[in-house]
Amino acid sequence: MFTQSFHNHTWRCNHATGTEREYVENAVAHDMTMLGFSDHAPYVFENGYYSGFRMKPDQIKGYFETIGALKEEYKGKIQIFAGFEAEYYPKFFGEFLKLIDDYPCEYLLLGQHFLYNEMEGRDSFNAFTEDKYLIQYVDQVSEAMSTGKFCCVAHPDVIHYEGSPALYEKEITRLCENAKKYSVPLEINLLGIRTHRHYPNMKFWEIAGQVGNTVVCGSDAHAAKDVWDGASFGLAMEMARKYRLKWTAACSILKGGHSPK
Repeated sequence: MFTQSFHNHTWRCNHATGTEREYVENAVAHDMTMLGFSDHAPYVFENGYYSGFRMKPDQIKGYFETIGALKEEYKGKIQIFAGFEAEYYPKFFGEFLKLIDDYPCEYLLLGQHFLYNEMEGRDSFNAFTEDKYLIQYVDQVSEAMSTGKFCCVAHPDVIHYEGSPALYEKEITRLCENAKKYSVPLEINLLGIRTHRHYPNMKFWEIAGQVGNTVVCGSDAHAAKDVWDGASFGLAMEMARKYRLKWTAACSILKGGHSPK
């Protein structure tokens, strides 16, 4: 039964709709026990660059105040948590951690939407055949996991490589082995299932099953109606059984990664 999700966005990211209260009410209506908000992290870039698909730094305070108030209001009905989905951009990561350090951020999901960073690299989700980008993705995700700051890799199969199958198997095996080494679970992304994206990538999950990775599920909701997604969860569980993945409850991510001061 789908009762927990720690991958949910808010209107602050500029591509999600609905209020936080609507998300919580839908979760409660479906007897969910835990709900985590993980909006796109408020990175600060150089030279005035603005990223239009994430919250702004001046919205952080309101984000945590809103979620904090809902935590109190719905106490006894559902447990609510607040975190971020963040890319690992080595050039800017230290400043990002300083930025959120004064706030009660309870977890960080790694969502590597771009290679290097979004000003100097390329996205991960549009199809490509160049080997170097696949290798860079695995390098960057692996380095991110090694920091100990991320509790889960969201949609780890987002990388849309259409080159050598042999290289894909080699590099994804390396990613999965590093996830196991650092005890970081991998997320089967329900948004990918319900909108028929290029992920979940079944070859990725076949490799993860062979390596013995632990997996969780996340709604990746960008609208209140998608917080609870029982149909996609059922398909995800079929995948987990087929590939012998070590499924665990989503709340297990709270045992690792970033902790608030």
